[in-house]
Amino acid sequence: MYGLIRPLLFALDAERAHHFTLNALQAAHDLGLLALLPKPRQCQTRAVFGLDFPNPVGLAAGLDKNGVHIDALAALGFGFIEVGTVTPRPQPGNPRPRLFRIPQANAIVNRFGFNNDGVDALVENVKNARYDGILGINIGKNFDTPNERAADDYLICLRKVHEHASYVTVNISSPNTKNLRQLQEKDALEHLLAALKTEQEKLTQQHGRYVPVLLKIAPDLTPEQVTEIADLLRKHRFDGVIATNTTLSREQVEGLPNATETGGLSGAPVREKSTEIIRHLHTALQGEIPIIGVGGILNGADAQEKINAGASLVQLYSGLIYRGTALVREVGDALG
Repeated sequence: MYGLIRPLLFALDAERAHHFTLNALQAAHDLGLLALLPKPRQCQTRAVFGLDFPNPVGLAAGLDKNGVHIDALAALGFGFIEVGTVTPRPQPGNPRPRLFRIPQANAIVNRFGFNNDGVDALVENVKNARYDGILGINIGKNFDTPNERAADDYLICLRKVHEHASYVTVNISSPNTKNLRQLQEKDALEHLLAALKTEQEKLTQQHGRYVPVLLKIAPDLTPEQVTEIADLLRKHRFDGVIATNTTLSREQVEGLPNATETGGLSGAPVREKSTEIIRHLHTALQGEIPIIGVGGILNGADAQEKINAGASLVQLYSGLIYRGTALVREVGDALG
């Protein structure tokens, strides 16, 4: 079915097609039609950072930034859903157009810039959802918050989402918020991780519930930087790491239409970079901290590659744009 619909969607502006697809999924869910879709076969539950995942295939953050479509997306058969990135205050993001397809490479360029309705709106949407599975909430900082005060924004979000999240992801790796990736540098990251861990412990005492906190990193890191980040994650006893976000590299798409657009590149061209980061992380972390692998998964073999490199779970995003919802079942069956 998706093979018939995709040309029509690709005839639309990419961002318009994005919203149209989410609204169509929501309508299909409301009519009970998504229940008819084939789901991944049942597999053994996987325990990762203290949570029991019914299957290892998750939805990556970014598709549903405000948590409006959680129930519809969960009906596709994911083992877990991640929403966001959300910031303390609402912000419009970067000017349009800001989402571009590169079909020849099964790739996407985006420069959204954390467009979202703010953390309070997301929390309300999560409270209204019926989904009772594993929900990750991805948090960021507002574009006009200087890096010296970035921890304040992350702490605001952490406090507000703690009660409603199965786990929280700290996004410091989007290339579309100016200077955000500087938070991956050693001194800035040390300060941020320490503040987040202290707050996590306070919230655990306050609410009697431990919520794992994960860090999402970029694919454009040197081996030395990956080792440095791994050491800090171990030092501050972080619960997990997501590898990776989008890349600034255009090596794999040179000369193709839209390749020169500013923003992060995702899809097939980031697959190898992401897997290499996972492999290096796995070695540096010495098995102490679980890894979620994301980046360029377009079939079951791509997902298995991430697991073989050291990931415990995987997430999908761009592959859904090119393969449709059947990708969830294919990856789930491949890893089951």
